[in-house]
Amino acid sequence: MTARTPAAPPSSRADLIGDAALALLAERGMRGLTHRAVDERAGLPQGSTSNHARTRQALLEIAVARLAHHEAQVLGPDELPPADGGVQAVVDALALALHRYLTDHRPLLVSRYELALEATRRPELRSFFDRAGAAFHGPVIAMMTQAGSPTPERHALSLIAWCEGLMFSCAAGSFHSAVPSLEELRTGFAELLRGMLPDRQG
Repeated sequence: MTARTPAAPPSSRADLIGDAALALLAERGMRGLTHRAVDERAGLPQGSTSNHARTRQALLEIAVARLAHHEAQVLGPDELPPADGGVQAVVDALALALHRYLTDHRPLLVSRYELALEATRRPELRSFFDRAGAAFHGPVIAMMTQAGSPTPERHALSLIAWCEGLMFSCAAGSFHSAVPSLEELRTGFAELLRGMLPDRQG
């Protein structure tokens, strides 16, 4: 996998507002996310966020879009594992991506769960949140196909669910103070994929 370049600074007013919203969600929770607070956090004149996102729904959608952008940078592999790399190449790619998220981007994870919980109460946000998250399904399905899965969509669902559970446990659950090492994550992914692809090791 290639080296990552540093994350680019916000390139638009919406990006600046989205980043400020995510930071507030991580620090203060959903109650701390207001248009005025975003203005203050982003260093914008009062009223700027309201002019750009007139409703709370619009502000939340900006935050979700920015979350999806950052997660694509953090979780998405820089490139798909080589086709001849076998299951181990998939294990290495997934372990590196997840370790990067858990060690370097924990506030982003917290804001993720704040938005996910809010989406359970707002149907209009739920559909937007789900569409943003669906962007990750394709690459994982492609990985499982490449690894030789006979049912890549089903196996991708199991893999994503395993990752989701681990991320929640390490960000807000009972393992919040014990982030797995890169090698431990490799072992976990190898065990998981061994059960899915018993005849496709190597």
